[in-house]
Amino acid sequence: MKSLLKIFGVLMLSIVVFTSCSDDDDPADNDLFVGTYNGSISFLKDGETKSVSDGSVTVAKVGNKYNFAFSDGIENITGIEFKEDGDNMYINIGGDETSYIRINASTLKMLYIKDGKTWTANCTR
Repeated sequence: MKSLLKIFGVLMLSIVVFTSCSDDDDPADNDLFVGTYNGSISFLKDGETKSVSDGSVTVAKVGNKYNFAFSDGIENITGIEFKEDGDNMYINIGGDETSYIRINASTLKMLYIKDGKTWTANCTR
């Protein structure tokens, strides 16, 4: 069963990669979306910070779940759901003023805190 799930996962990832979107596609408008946002990113865990001024975050959306793959060895964030927050901006469900992910076609802004870890991103595409 595990190998079947792995095969399905690889197949889904392949479909998403081969159908990646242009720079003006909004992730909210697509059930399948892959886009890379570039800019400053950071990660804090156990008192150690990794900060990169020219990093990237690859966003993959399948259905209503988003995954964020960071460059430079920063841990990924997976399985995030969003709701519309006006002005074609989407904010993660459960996000608040101290922890949020906002994304649209051109911008990704993030201050996400979970399990003692903190991710930040200020990126564009």
